[in-house]
Amino acid sequence: MMRVAGTSIAAALLAAAGVVLGGADAADADQERPGCAERNGILGVSRVVEIDTSGGPRFGNNQYKEIDFLKPGEIVLTFDDGPLRRKTTAVLNALERHCTKATFFMVGRMALVDPAMVREIDRRGHTIGTHTWSHKMQGRLSTASGENEIELGVSAVSLALGKPVAPFFRFPYLSDPARMQTQLKGRNQGIFSIDVDSLDFRTRSGSTMKNRVLSTLKRKGKGIVLMHDIQRSTAAGVSDLLDALAREGYKVVHIVPKSPIKTIARYDEMAEGLAEKRKKYANSRPLSSRSIVWPVASASEFPLAKPLKIEPPGLFKGPLPERSGLVRSPVEELRESLIENTERRADIAQPPRTQNRPKALKGPVNEDWRENFFNN
Repeated sequence: MMRVAGTSIAAALLAAAGVVLGGADAADADQERPGCAERNGILGVSRVVEIDTSGGPRFGNNQYKEIDFLKPGEIVLTFDDGPLRRKTTAVLNALERHCTKATFFMVGRMALVDPAMVREIDRRGHTIGTHTWSHKMQGRLSTASGENEIELGVSAVSLALGKPVAPFFRFPYLSDPARMQTQLKGRNQGIFSIDVDSLDFRTRSGSTMKNRVLSTLKRKGKGIVLMHDIQRSTAAGVSDLLDALAREGYKVVHIVPKSPIKTIARYDEMAEGLAEKRKKYANSRPLSSRSIVWPVASASEFPLAKPLKIEPPGLFKGPLPERSGLVRSPVEELRESLIENTERRADIAQPPRTQNRPKALKGPVNEDWRENFFNN
Protein backbone atom coordinates (compact mmCIF):
# COMPACT_ATOMS: atom_id res chain seq x y z
CA MET A 1 0.00 0.00 0.00
CA MET A 2 1.28 3.47 -0.76
CA ARG A 3 2.41 5.31 2.32
CA VAL A 4 1.69 9.03 2.66
CA ALA A 5 1.86 10.92 5.90
CA GLY A 6 2.67 14.36 7.24
CA THR A 7 5.77 15.02 9.34
CA SER A 8 7.45 17.68 11.41
CA ILE A 9 11.02 18.43 12.41
CA ALA A 10 12.24 18.49 16.01
CA ALA A 11 11.82 21.83 17.79
CA ALA A 12 15.53 22.03 18.64
CA LEU A 13 16.47 21.73 14.97
CA LEU A 14 13.93 24.35 13.99
CA ALA A 15 15.27 26.83 16.50
CA ALA A 16 18.87 26.22 15.48
CA ALA A 17 18.12 26.49 11.77
CA GLY A 18 15.82 29.49 12.01
CA VAL A 19 13.38 27.86 9.61
CA VAL A 20 10.03 26.19 10.04
CA LEU A 21 9.54 22.76 8.57
CA GLY A 22 6.14 21.28 9.20
CA GLY A 23 3.94 18.40 8.26
CA ALA A 24 1.86 18.85 5.12
CA ASP A 25 -1.72 17.68 5.08
CA ALA A 26 -1.74 14.81 2.61
CA ALA A 27 -4.88 13.44 0.99
CA ASP A 28 -5.55 9.76 1.46
CA ALA A 29 -3.49 7.99 -1.19
CA ASP A 30 -5.98 5.22 -1.82
CA GLN A 31 -8.72 7.70 -2.69
CA GLU A 32 -6.54 10.13 -4.61
CA ARG A 33 -4.62 7.63 -6.75
CA PRO A 34 -6.73 4.77 -8.12
CA GLY A 35 -4.81 1.50 -8.31
CA CYS A 36 -1.92 2.53 -6.05
CA ALA A 37 -3.29 0.79 -2.96
CA GLU A 38 -3.27 -2.60 -4.72
CA ARG A 39 0.33 -2.40 -5.92
CA ASN A 40 3.22 -4.13 -4.21
CA GLY A 41 6.93 -3.42 -4.59
CA ILE A 42 6.54 0.30 -5.18
CA LEU A 43 8.14 3.31 -3.52
CA GLY A 44 5.06 5.41 -2.86
CA VAL A 45 5.63 8.45 -0.64
CA SER A 46 6.75 7.84 2.94
CA ARG A 47 5.99 11.36 4.14
CA VAL A 48 5.47 14.91 2.97
CA VAL A 49 7.61 17.74 4.34
CA GLU A 50 6.26 21.28 4.06
CA ILE A 51 9.04 23.85 3.94
CA ASP A 52 8.78 27.46 5.02
CA THR A 53 11.46 29.22 2.95
CA SER A 54 11.41 32.52 4.89
CA GLY A 55 14.97 33.81 5.10
CA GLY A 56 16.32 31.48 2.42
CA PRO A 57 17.16 28.21 4.23
CA ARG A 58 19.75 25.94 2.62
CA PHE A 59 19.51 22.18 2.15
CA GLY A 60 21.84 19.43 0.95
CA ASN A 61 24.95 18.22 2.74
CA ASN A 62 27.09 18.35 -0.38
CA GLN A 63 27.47 22.09 0.32
CA TYR A 64 25.34 23.00 3.35
CA LYS A 65 25.21 21.19 6.65
CA GLU A 66 22.67 23.40 8.39
CA ILE A 67 19.41 21.49 8.02
CA ASP A 68 18.99 17.75 7.67
CA PHE A 69 15.36 16.66 7.80
CA LEU A 70 15.88 13.18 6.37
CA LYS A 71 15.92 10.04 8.48
CA PRO A 72 18.16 7.06 7.62
CA GLY A 73 16.94 5.39 4.44
CA GLU A 74 14.99 8.45 3.24
CA ILE A 75 15.55 10.14 -0.11
CA VAL A 76 14.28 13.16 -2.04
CA LEU A 77 14.14 12.67 -5.83
CA THR A 78 15.03 15.77 -7.86
CA PHE A 79 15.43 16.45 -11.59
CA ASP A 80 17.15 19.47 -13.16
CA ASP A 81 17.34 21.28 -16.52
CA GLY A 82 14.02 20.29 -18.14
CA PRO A 83 11.50 19.90 -19.34
CA LEU A 84 12.43 18.02 -22.50
CA ARG A 85 9.29 16.21 -23.54
CA ARG A 86 10.46 12.78 -24.66
CA LYS A 87 12.84 12.26 -21.76
CA THR A 88 10.73 14.06 -19.16
CA THR A 89 7.77 11.89 -20.12
CA ALA A 90 9.86 8.75 -19.53
CA VAL A 91 10.73 10.08 -16.07
CA LEU A 92 7.10 10.96 -15.29
CA ASN A 93 5.87 7.53 -16.34
CA ALA A 94 8.45 5.79 -14.15
CA LEU A 95 7.43 7.92 -11.17
CA GLU A 96 3.77 7.23 -11.92
CA ARG A 97 4.31 3.47 -11.90
CA HIS A 98 5.78 3.78 -8.42
CA CYS A 99 3.09 6.20 -7.19
CA THR A 100 5.88 8.48 -5.99
CA LYS A 101 6.74 12.19 -6.19
CA ALA A 102 9.74 14.30 -7.15
CA THR A 103 10.84 17.92 -7.41
CA PHE A 104 11.70 19.40 -10.81
CA PHE A 105 14.08 22.38 -10.93
CA MET A 106 13.24 23.85 -14.33
CA VAL A 107 15.18 26.16 -16.64
CA GLY A 108 13.03 29.12 -17.66
CA ARG A 109 13.50 29.02 -21.40
CA MET A 110 13.00 25.27 -21.49
CA ALA A 111 9.67 25.77 -19.72
CA LEU A 112 8.54 28.44 -22.18
CA VAL A 113 9.21 26.13 -25.12
CA ASP A 114 6.84 23.48 -23.71
CA PRO A 115 4.40 24.92 -21.16
CA ALA A 116 2.06 21.95 -21.63
CA MET A 117 4.78 19.69 -20.25
CA VAL A 118 5.24 21.99 -17.26
CA ARG A 119 1.53 21.81 -16.50
CA GLU A 120 1.55 18.02 -16.90
CA ILE A 121 4.28 17.69 -14.29
CA ASP A 122 2.20 19.81 -11.93
CA ARG A 123 -0.96 17.85 -12.76
CA ARG A 124 0.74 14.66 -11.63
CA GLY A 125 1.43 16.19 -8.25
CA HIS A 126 5.15 16.92 -8.44
CA THR A 127 6.80 20.05 -7.03
CA ILE A 128 8.16 22.62 -9.49
CA GLY A 129 11.11 24.83 -8.55
CA THR A 130 13.50 26.89 -10.69
CA HIS A 131 17.03 26.63 -12.05
CA THR A 132 17.60 30.11 -13.60
CA TRP A 133 16.55 31.36 -17.03
CA SER A 134 19.31 29.88 -19.18
CA HIS A 135 21.49 27.70 -16.94
CA LYS A 136 24.46 30.06 -16.80
CA MET A 137 27.03 29.52 -14.09
CA GLN A 138 26.29 32.09 -11.41
CA GLY A 139 29.90 32.32 -10.31
CA ARG A 140 30.80 33.90 -13.67
CA LEU A 141 28.06 36.53 -13.61
CA SER A 142 27.83 39.99 -12.11
CA THR A 143 25.27 40.57 -9.38
CA ALA A 144 22.89 42.27 -11.84
CA SER A 145 23.22 39.50 -14.44
CA GLY A 146 22.82 36.84 -11.79
CA GLU A 147 19.65 38.47 -10.50
CA ASN A 148 18.25 38.63 -14.04
CA GLU A 149 18.95 34.93 -14.53
CA ILE A 150 17.26 33.98 -11.27
CA GLU A 151 14.21 36.23 -11.47
CA LEU A 152 13.53 35.73 -15.17
CA GLY A 153 13.71 32.00 -14.55
CA VAL A 154 11.11 32.29 -11.80
CA SER A 155 8.78 34.41 -13.95
CA ALA A 156 9.20 32.21 -17.04
CA VAL A 157 8.47 28.93 -15.27
CA SER A 158 5.53 30.52 -13.44
CA LEU A 159 4.18 31.82 -16.76
CA ALA A 160 4.49 28.39 -18.35
CA LEU A 161 2.77 26.79 -15.36
CA GLY A 162 0.03 29.40 -15.22
CA LYS A 163 0.59 30.09 -11.52
CA PRO A 164 3.49 30.89 -9.17
CA VAL A 165 5.94 28.04 -8.59
CA ALA A 166 7.51 26.85 -5.36
CA PRO A 167 10.21 29.14 -3.90
CA PHE A 168 12.72 26.32 -4.33
CA PHE A 169 15.95 27.11 -6.22
CA ARG A 170 19.03 25.17 -7.27
CA PHE A 171 22.17 26.81 -8.64
CA PRO A 172 23.34 25.56 -12.07
CA TYR A 173 26.53 23.53 -11.64
CA LEU A 174 25.97 24.07 -7.87
CA SER A 175 27.93 27.33 -8.32
CA ASP A 176 26.61 29.40 -5.40
CA PRO A 177 28.41 32.76 -4.95
CA ALA A 178 27.64 34.49 -1.66
CA ARG A 179 26.20 37.56 -3.39
CA MET A 180 23.54 35.47 -5.11
CA GLN A 181 22.77 33.52 -1.95
CA THR A 182 22.07 36.90 -0.35
CA GLN A 183 19.74 37.73 -3.25
CA LEU A 184 17.83 34.48 -2.79
CA LYS A 185 17.56 34.91 0.98
CA GLY A 186 16.12 38.37 0.43
CA ARG A 187 13.50 36.81 -1.83
CA ASN A 188 12.74 34.04 0.68
CA GLN A 189 13.81 31.30 -1.70
CA GLY A 190 15.01 27.98 -0.35
CA ILE A 191 18.41 26.97 -1.75
CA PHE A 192 18.76 23.28 -2.57
CA SER A 193 22.05 21.51 -3.05
CA ILE A 194 22.39 17.71 -3.17
CA ASP A 195 23.65 14.67 -1.30
CA VAL A 196 23.79 12.12 -4.12
CA ASP A 197 24.93 13.01 -7.65
CA SER A 198 23.91 10.60 -10.43
CA LEU A 199 26.47 12.18 -12.81
CA ASP A 200 24.03 11.16 -15.52
CA PHE A 201 25.48 13.73 -17.94
CA ARG A 202 28.74 11.74 -18.05
CA THR A 203 27.20 8.61 -19.52
CA ARG A 204 24.53 7.47 -21.94
CA SER A 205 24.05 4.24 -20.02
CA GLY A 206 21.00 3.92 -17.81
CA SER A 207 22.58 1.12 -15.79
CA THR A 208 25.70 3.18 -15.11
CA MET A 209 23.55 6.04 -13.82
CA LYS A 210 21.51 3.65 -11.67
CA ASN A 211 24.54 1.91 -10.15
CA ARG A 212 26.18 5.23 -9.30
CA VAL A 213 23.12 6.42 -7.39
CA LEU A 214 22.76 3.12 -5.54
CA SER A 215 26.42 2.91 -4.58
CA THR A 216 26.45 6.49 -3.28
CA LEU A 217 23.25 5.93 -1.30
CA LYS A 218 24.68 2.75 0.20
CA ARG A 219 27.62 4.77 1.44
CA LYS A 220 25.63 7.79 2.71
CA GLY A 221 22.44 6.06 3.77
CA LYS A 222 20.06 8.84 2.70
CA GLY A 223 19.94 12.13 0.82
CA ILE A 224 18.71 14.49 -1.87
CA VAL A 225 19.33 12.75 -5.21
CA LEU A 226 20.24 14.79 -8.30
CA MET A 227 19.27 13.63 -11.80
CA HIS A 228 18.50 15.49 -15.04
CA ASP A 229 15.32 14.90 -17.02
CA ILE A 230 17.06 15.95 -20.23
CA GLN A 231 19.70 13.21 -20.09
CA ARG A 232 19.41 9.99 -22.08
CA SER A 233 20.89 7.90 -19.28
CA THR A 234 18.26 9.08 -16.80
CA ALA A 235 15.38 8.57 -19.22
CA ALA A 236 16.67 5.06 -19.92
CA GLY A 237 17.57 4.06 -16.37
CA VAL A 238 15.14 5.81 -14.03
CA SER A 239 12.57 3.01 -14.08
CA ASP A 240 15.15 0.38 -13.10
CA LEU A 241 16.54 2.76 -10.48
CA LEU A 242 13.14 3.20 -8.82
CA ASP A 243 12.62 -0.57 -8.86
CA ALA A 244 15.98 -1.06 -7.13
CA LEU A 245 15.29 1.68 -4.56
CA ALA A 246 12.00 -0.02 -3.67
CA ARG A 247 13.67 -3.44 -3.35
CA GLU A 248 16.34 -2.05 -1.05
CA GLY A 249 13.80 -0.37 1.20
CA TYR A 250 14.44 3.32 0.59
CA LYS A 251 11.59 5.70 1.38
CA VAL A 252 10.72 8.78 -0.66
CA VAL A 253 10.07 12.10 1.04
CA HIS A 254 8.13 14.65 -1.01
CA ILE A 255 8.99 18.30 -0.33
CA VAL A 256 6.34 20.98 -0.82
CA PRO A 257 6.33 24.75 -0.13
CA LYS A 258 4.39 26.43 2.65
CA SER A 259 3.49 29.11 0.09
CA PRO A 260 4.38 29.87 -3.57
CA ILE A 261 6.85 32.52 -4.61
CA LYS A 262 5.77 36.05 -5.51
CA THR A 263 7.05 37.01 -8.95
CA ILE A 264 8.33 40.50 -9.85
CA ALA A 265 6.23 42.47 -12.36
CA ARG A 266 9.07 43.64 -14.61
CA TYR A 267 10.39 40.11 -14.98
CA ASP A 268 6.87 38.84 -15.65
CA GLU A 269 6.69 41.34 -18.53
CA MET A 270 10.04 40.19 -19.84
CA ALA A 271 8.93 36.55 -19.70
CA GLU A 272 5.69 37.34 -21.51
CA GLY A 273 7.62 39.17 -24.23
CA LEU A 274 10.02 36.27 -24.69
CA ALA A 275 7.15 33.77 -24.76
CA GLU A 276 5.41 35.79 -27.47
CA LYS A 277 8.64 36.04 -29.46
CA ARG A 278 9.12 32.27 -29.23
CA LYS A 279 5.54 31.67 -30.29
CA LYS A 280 5.87 33.92 -33.33
CA TYR A 281 9.14 32.27 -34.29
CA ALA A 282 7.65 28.77 -34.05
CA ASN A 283 4.54 29.80 -35.99
CA SER A 284 6.61 31.43 -38.73
CA ARG A 285 8.56 28.22 -39.41
CA PRO A 286 6.17 25.30 -38.98
CA LEU A 287 7.24 23.56 -42.20
CA SER A 288 10.47 25.24 -43.25
CA SER A 289 12.75 22.63 -41.67
CA ARG A 290 10.52 19.61 -41.94
CA SER A 291 12.49 18.19 -44.88
CA ILE A 292 15.41 17.66 -42.49
CA VAL A 293 13.40 14.93 -40.82
CA TRP A 294 10.48 14.06 -43.11
CA PRO A 295 10.15 14.02 -46.91
CA VAL A 296 7.71 16.48 -48.45
CA ALA A 297 4.20 15.06 -48.34
CA SER A 298 0.61 16.18 -48.34
CA ALA A 299 -1.10 16.96 -45.04
CA SER A 300 -3.16 13.78 -45.25
CA GLU A 301 0.01 11.68 -45.32
CA PHE A 302 1.38 12.94 -42.03
CA PRO A 303 0.84 10.50 -39.14
CA LEU A 304 -1.81 11.48 -36.64
CA ALA A 305 -0.58 12.53 -33.20
CA LYS A 306 -1.44 9.95 -30.59
CA PRO A 307 -2.28 10.60 -26.94
CA LEU A 308 0.20 9.61 -24.29
CA LYS A 309 -0.23 5.98 -23.34
CA ILE A 310 1.50 4.26 -20.45
CA GLU A 311 2.24 0.56 -20.50
CA PRO A 312 3.65 -0.36 -17.06
CA PRO A 313 6.09 -3.30 -17.20
CA GLY A 314 4.17 -5.85 -15.16
CA LEU A 315 4.28 -4.15 -11.78
CA PHE A 316 0.54 -4.33 -11.27
CA LYS A 317 -2.73 -5.11 -13.00
CA GLY A 318 -4.85 -2.28 -11.64
CA PRO A 319 -5.89 0.79 -13.64
CA LEU A 320 -3.75 3.90 -13.95
CA PRO A 321 -5.20 7.41 -13.57
CA GLU A 322 -6.50 8.96 -16.76
CA ARG A 323 -3.92 10.62 -18.96
CA SER A 324 -4.24 14.19 -20.18
CA GLY A 325 -3.59 13.21 -23.79
CA LEU A 326 -0.34 15.06 -24.41
CA VAL A 327 0.62 15.07 -28.07
CA ARG A 328 3.77 16.15 -29.83
CA SER A 329 3.78 18.40 -32.86
CA PRO A 330 6.21 17.98 -35.79
CA VAL A 331 8.03 21.10 -34.57
CA GLU A 332 8.57 19.49 -31.16
CA GLU A 333 9.76 16.28 -32.82
CA LEU A 334 12.29 18.29 -34.81
CA ARG A 335 13.42 20.24 -31.75
CA GLU A 336 14.14 17.10 -29.75
CA SER A 337 15.88 15.48 -32.71
CA LEU A 338 18.22 18.47 -32.97
CA ILE A 339 18.91 18.37 -29.23
CA GLU A 340 19.72 14.66 -29.33
CA ASN A 341 22.09 15.22 -32.27
CA THR A 342 23.79 17.97 -30.26
CA GLU A 343 24.12 15.65 -27.26
CA ARG A 344 25.53 12.90 -29.46
CA ARG A 345 28.18 15.20 -30.94
CA ALA A 346 29.17 16.40 -27.47
CA ASP A 347 29.30 12.83 -26.17
CA ILE A 348 31.69 11.52 -28.81
CA ALA A 349 33.82 14.62 -29.28
CA GLN A 350 37.52 14.02 -28.58
CA PRO A 351 40.41 16.53 -28.52
CA PRO A 352 42.79 16.35 -31.51
CA ARG A 353 45.85 14.18 -30.91
CA THR A 354 48.53 16.48 -32.18
CA GLN A 355 51.84 17.54 -30.70
CA ASN A 356 51.24 21.26 -31.16
CA ARG A 357 47.79 22.02 -29.94
CA PRO A 358 46.55 25.61 -30.20
CA LYS A 359 46.48 27.60 -26.99
CA ALA A 360 43.14 27.75 -25.21
CA LEU A 361 41.04 30.74 -26.14
CA LYS A 362 40.57 33.35 -23.46
CA GLY A 363 37.11 34.58 -22.56
CA PRO A 364 33.88 33.25 -21.15
CA VAL A 365 33.05 29.62 -21.73
CA ASN A 366 29.69 28.74 -23.29
CA GLU A 367 28.90 26.11 -20.72
CA ASP A 368 25.58 24.84 -22.05
CA TRP A 369 24.44 23.66 -25.50
CA ARG A 370 21.12 25.39 -24.86
CA GLU A 371 22.89 28.75 -24.97
CA ASN A 372 23.15 28.46 -28.76
CA PHE A 373 20.08 26.35 -29.37
CA PHE A 374 17.66 28.94 -27.98
CA ASN A 375 19.31 32.07 -29.42
CA ASN A 376 16.87 32.15 -32.34
